[in-house]
Amino acid sequence: MKRIILLAIVVTSTFAACTTLKPGSIGNGGLSELGGSWELNYISGPRIAFNGLYPAKKPTLTFDITNKKVSGYTSCNSFSGALVADDSTINFTHPMAMTKMACPGEGEATFMEMLRKTSSYVVSDSTLNFMMGDIAIMRFRKI
Repeated sequence: MKRIILLAIVVTSTFAACTTLKPGSIGNGGLSELGGSWELNYISGPRIAFNGLYPAKKPTLTFDITNKKVSGYTSCNSFSGALVADDSTINFTHPMAMTKMACPGEGEATFMEMLRKTSSYVVSDSTLNFMMGDIAIMRFRKI
């Protein structure tokens, strides 16, 4: 009888632990922190200096969490589409509507390529980091 009671306690505890919220997920965590507008201030990969890639205007992203939409500006063209994200992952590989102005330089192509490589994100202190694995490939500041 004692074994059955002990087994029931262990099983109940296991199920309770699986449904417990992660620390930081209450209130100010995850997807809700992604909402709003962000301006790019770092991008990895290109051999050209950041200000050389974006001499006139920096790329921006705006996340509408309620309507599950993302829109932005590549420094040349505007785009919009569905927001595919949860509390830590994000996906930009789905098709988006985009204007088709001719853009000088490599800034737009680099920005869009790095968005497609993004698999997760971290928000802290008004900074949004897009990650590829455990490497930060883009950084934005809240505007």
